[in-house]
Amino acid sequence: MASIIIFTIVSFLCGNASNMDELIIFRILQGLAGGGLISTSQAILIETWPREQIGTATALFGLGAVVGPTVGPTIGGWIVEHFAWPWIFYVNIPVGALAAFFAYTFINETPKEEKRPVDWWGIALLAIAVGSLQTVLEKGESEDWFSKTYILVLTVTAVLGILLFIWRETTTDHPIVNFSILRHRSFSVGMFTSFVLGFGLYGSMFVFPVFCQTLLGFDAQQTGELLFPGGLCTIVMMPFIGKMLNKGIPAQFMATIGMFLFFVFANMLSHSTLATGEKDVLIPLLVRGIGMALLFVPLTTLAMADLKGPEIGQGSGLNNMMRQLGGSFGIAVLTTVIHNRQGFHRNNLLTNINEYNPAFIERLNGYVHKFMAEGKSAIDATTMAYKAIEGGIIRQTLLLTYDDAYWLSGMVMLCSIPLLYLQPFKKKMKVPTDIH
Repeated sequence: MASIIIFTIVSFLCGNASNMDELIIFRILQGLAGGGLISTSQAILIETWPREQIGTATALFGLGAVVGPTVGPTIGGWIVEHFAWPWIFYVNIPVGALAAFFAYTFINETPKEEKRPVDWWGIALLAIAVGSLQTVLEKGESEDWFSKTYILVLTVTAVLGILLFIWRETTTDHPIVNFSILRHRSFSVGMFTSFVLGFGLYGSMFVFPVFCQTLLGFDAQQTGELLFPGGLCTIVMMPFIGKMLNKGIPAQFMATIGMFLFFVFANMLSHSTLATGEKDVLIPLLVRGIGMALLFVPLTTLAMADLKGPEIGQGSGLNNMMRQLGGSFGIAVLTTVIHNRQGFHRNNLLTNINEYNPAFIERLNGYVHKFMAEGKSAIDATTMAYKAIEGGIIRQTLLLTYDDAYWLSGMVMLCSIPLLYLQPFKKKMKVPTDIH
């Protein structure tokens, strides 16, 4: 109840923020409340559903991991186009009020357990380490990496924070993260597959809206609407994935198909042109939607299969964190790739801009005649023609760069398929209680 109410109130404050500093502070509070919602919702799921129905419960709970990213961009794009940006936050208010009412009405309070000391040092070190690492990954490229002092300081802070956090958690009697669960091979390998999933999922979705709005001329609403059908495919398939896992179909096989479909999606978009339209990107996004359905639940199932009791909660937290870090790492890597490949492709394209290239001369003369027909002088028309060609080079450079980014994200997913088979097969695997 506290998490829901705080999240709702802070959403209102975000919409009313008068400057960037206020918005950042309110977003931090919103993140703290949202983190509490995820963990408590998982605990409620475990306590409420009968064990024999956990598969069905997990499939339903898994929709939450997909509905938000699916409906969010569509609604967000529509709001941005027709209203003001604060309404992106205000839309949480009626949803939050309804959630608070349902929680108060239908969720029973569980018996209180014996109080255990809270590892505040562990929490602080984890927050410092992960916060510093994510800032370095997300801002490093734009700040020219270690040429900026604060990036260097945060890098050292992240490394020291991680080392101190591991030391703290392995020496205290009540750790917030129980590293002993890494003894399970399925979970240890699952951490890497979750990282790869985050890389592909968030990395590709970082590139796609920029690609659509910068090169293809789509607005925010059109971009959101394009993402909706693929997300709908994921939502529809989720229950069937849970049933197939409960029937004993190996999660490795399903995840393999999912990773391959993600590669197909990325490979199709890596052949985009400036003439690519909405219909051309729709099919790849549908393929991605099916692939995501075959990845979310099976990958978490593989990672959590050997965990029992309190280990499930610990594993869920680590699994989520690795997926988020994979996303941050993916965005950082793709941003660096985009920056570097822009120079590479531009230099290659400029080799064609010379008086010995018939295609260039023909294009230049065509522009000159076009502008002179519009009443421009020969000198002005020539200047405008060169500017038009420069604009074409910029667009082609960006296109080739984004194509490279798609290809890289797909190859990372494809090359990770062997990791799946390092995890032991199970005769019949129960779907875990967390796929978010």
